[in-house]
Amino acid sequence: MGENKKTWDEKIKLILNELENKISAENAERSGNQRPRRRRRKKYQTKAEWKRASFRQDIIMQTVMSLAFLLATVALVQGISKVLPDSITVSNTVGGRELPIYCVQTDKPQIALSFDAAWGNEDTADILETLKKHNVKVTFFMTGGWVESYPDDVKAILAEGHDLGNHSENHKNMSQLSDGECEEELMTVHNKVLELTGYEMFLFRPPYGDYDNDVINVAKKCGYYPIQWDVDSLDWKDYGVDSIIKTVTEHKHLGNGSIILCHNGAKFTSEALDTLITTLQEKGYELVPISQLIYKDNYHLDHEGRQIGN
Repeated sequence: MGENKKTWDEKIKLILNELENKISAENAERSGNQRPRRRRRKKYQTKAEWKRASFRQDIIMQTVMSLAFLLATVALVQGISKVLPDSITVSNTVGGRELPIYCVQTDKPQIALSFDAAWGNEDTADILETLKKHNVKVTFFMTGGWVESYPDDVKAILAEGHDLGNHSENHKNMSQLSDGECEEELMTVHNKVLELTGYEMFLFRPPYGDYDNDVINVAKKCGYYPIQWDVDSLDWKDYGVDSIIKTVTEHKHLGNGSIILCHNGAKFTSEALDTLITTLQEKGYELVPISQLIYKDNYHLDHEGRQIGN
């Protein structure tokens, strides 16, 4: 039973020890334990016998070296598997397409509110006040132009404990840009926020929700998790307060792990926010920032862009 329990690398070690013992014995026979040369000749009567013995020893030595190399390789692989980051199991690829994260599969009744900030700033203070009232943390996706125009608000958002997300530098259709242009759109605003606040952004939402495989791959290359949404408040259509609340709270996709799209600068969003939050909480949902909702590693996506933990 004890032999069966041995790992295969332990068995290799045992084989190595046995072969080493055979080599030692062979050497002893050939050298006569350092006895006079004539004693060795007495052991090997002909030159052919001596060659056969030498060939045998060479074979044993090569076998030992091969097994030693195999054992070292096993140890190396085992060591690497212990230190490589879990990110090697991350995949945004579904059926040959690269997808952003639309929502998250989770048993926790958690959802995330997000605000795209590209134009205007009249309601940012009111939004932050309402969020503070309910002790709710959210995610703001900001363009480079918005960051430049409202640096104090960027700092205030971060100070309140909300996520700062990247919404590109110029709010262009990213799928129409080259890889180099996409990277510039991402990293220009990234560096602005970093210089302004010291915060390293890692969440990216493509403007207009426009993306292709190249956009997703560039975002990942730049250290970003590409983020979409599965519940659109349609606040940007200016249908009114009640429309925003109903659209979100009665949305067919609303559920655990949902990501909700809102905008600051939309006409009725700040006014609808208080009731929107309380209604979602009454439904049993905890509102968390996207950085807390998503998996950072060990995940894949399904065909709907739902992030699933491995």
